[in-house]
Amino acid sequence: MAAKDGWLEAPYSLEGKRIWIAGSTGMVGSALLRRLPKALTVDRRALDLRDQTGVRRWVLENKPEVIILAAAKVGGILANDTYPADFLYDNLMIEANVIHAAYEVGVEKLLFLGSSCIYPKDAPQPIKEDALLSAPLEPTNEAYALAKIAGIKLCQAYKRQYGCSFISAMPCNLYGPGDQFDERVSHVIPALIMKAHAAKETGAETLEIWGSGTPLREFLHVDDLAEALLFALRRYDGATPLNIGSGQEVSIAALARMIADIVGFKGKLVYNKVYPDGVERKMMDSSRINQAGWNPSIDLETGLKVAYAWYREQAGLRDAA
Repeated sequence: MAAKDGWLEAPYSLEGKRIWIAGSTGMVGSALLRRLPKALTVDRRALDLRDQTGVRRWVLENKPEVIILAAAKVGGILANDTYPADFLYDNLMIEANVIHAAYEVGVEKLLFLGSSCIYPKDAPQPIKEDALLSAPLEPTNEAYALAKIAGIKLCQAYKRQYGCSFISAMPCNLYGPGDQFDERVSHVIPALIMKAHAAKETGAETLEIWGSGTPLREFLHVDDLAEALLFALRRYDGATPLNIGSGQEVSIAALARMIADIVGFKGKLVYNKVYPDGVERKMMDSSRINQAGWNPSIDLETGLKVAYAWYREQAGLRDAA
């Protein structure tokens, strides 16, 4: 039975449940898999989540009782702005196929992972969940945001029409092990780590930062998010999407300097204002999940050191100075 604001009076037990992590090879999925090592997984080469028939067949055969829908096509500002059709189509198909298959087989609980970009460009800060659809979106990632909004609304519709226990969680900007260190699609933190490391290794005197450096952003370590998602699965059953953030914000300029210091680059940071900043400030109001009992435990500096160590290991740079 759900209590006020969607929080359960008695926690839902995950013990012994067949849990499918859709998107288990991604950053969020990998963090969840470290906590749920017995979870069901399927490689994207074996199952294209954009294929409705394939998804339905796989779910019918494997009969998951819980689904965490962390699979998505993701990327930074440049990728979103360059490939809007891919971001809209792929994400719409993934979420529609998985959510509908979950309904068809009677999945007990589904958690859909959204994104803070669903909120309006000029939403009041910090952003509350009720800001959804209250004003226009940020143009540079509108396609991805629209797809994620559709996923939220799909979960709400199945809950309203069929009584399905389908919930949605909206994390702030994420980083950590498993992130995409690819200059074509990387988000800001992995992009800065790669650029700072390369600048240090080549002895460069300057490090170019895209944009003005003034925007403020909130970052959450992926391991903190994984803990929050499991908390939400056990405790939350509301229709309203649930914000999950760190509660701390930092300017891109301060972030870049922090990363440069961690990497060991001592040169000058130069800002290229030809590149878009995106929204000036994006801070989530995570008070609902905080008041229910979850709070992050990894501070930004510690998390960035872990992310850089992971990048060096994956890139074969263990012995780098």
